[in-house]
Amino acid sequence: MANIKKGDLVQVISGPKPERGGDRGKQGKVLEVLVEQDRVIVEGVNYVTKHTRVGQTQRGTKTGGIETVEAPIHISNVQVVDPGTKKPTRVGHRVEEQTKDGVKRTVRVRYAKKSGKDL
Repeated sequence: MANIKKGDLVQVISGPKPERGGDRGKQGKVLEVLVEQDRVIVEGVNYVTKHTRVGQTQRGTKTGGIETVEAPIHISNVQVVDPGTKKPTRVGHRVEEQTKDGVKRTVRVRYAKKSGKDL
């Protein structure tokens, strides 16, 4: 089971400080997890300028040009934010039994290690 999933609130914990043009300390929601490359795309973090070819649509509007998009950041450089304290925390897993429609099943649940609350 992964520590970071799509939709999690994460904080950047390494890299240059914001005064030096970096993103350390910024928080954002995970838009996509790239499992093969061990990278995540975080909303509002690691913006890069991307040049795309200018074209035309059927209606004659121009597309392309210079766009700013979020680039992937390595998964080791972000940490999940505890919903209670709004600070970065480690993630643990515990096994719980849940009953649904009279059927018991064991489920692994993620939780914030310091507070103990489910994520």
